Amino acid sequence: MTFKEQNPIYIQIAERICDEILHGQYPEGERLPSVREYAMQVEVNVNTLVRSYDWLSQNDIIFNRRGLGYFVSSGAVERIAEVRRHRFFHEQLPEMVRTMHALDIPFGDVTNEMNKLMINI
Repeated sequence: MTFKEQNPIYIQIAERICDEILHGQYPEGERLPSVREYAMQVEVNVNTLVRSYDWLSQNDIIFNRRGLGYFVSSGAVERIAEVRRHRFFHEQLPEMVRTMHALDIPFGDVTNEMNKLMINI
């Protein structure tokens, strides 16, 4: 996994796990790979992965069954989507609008480009 400098690695891993949950790789109620397995998969120290799992647990996205491992919480998909919608509307969209304004990009051009992108999804 390639990491960016702007966010802590444990948060980037947690975001990746959220992506995997959203895409159905780990359905609600299903077990996640062990801390050691996932740490090997993303090539990080086990302690970093523990921090990722702890962060996800604190945000009610996963939970630990002592002796059995970590599982995806019921409602995790909706919680992740809600947080990301909020981030989009309150952080990413305003930044995009500022950029459009600075570059004098008409809304119609953005709409056309978005329609082209939607065809490929």
